[in-house]
Amino acid sequence: MRHWLGRIARDERGATAIEYGLIVSLVVIAMVGALVVLADTTTGMWNNVSNTVESNS
Repeated sequence: MRHWLGRIARDERGATAIEYGLIVSLVVIAMVGALVVLADTTTGMWNNVSNTVESNS
C-alpha cells in the first residue's frame, strides 16, 4: 500500500493534464470573445447594407 501511495504522489501526469486543460480553456474563451466581437461587427455591417437597400428602393 505504501509503495502504491508513493507512486501516486510522484506521478505528474494528472498535473500535466490539468495544465493542458487550463490552456485549452483559455484559448476557447479567447476564441469565443473574438467571435462575439466579430459577430457584432458583421451584424452591424449587414444591418447597414439592409438599411441602404431599403432606403434606395
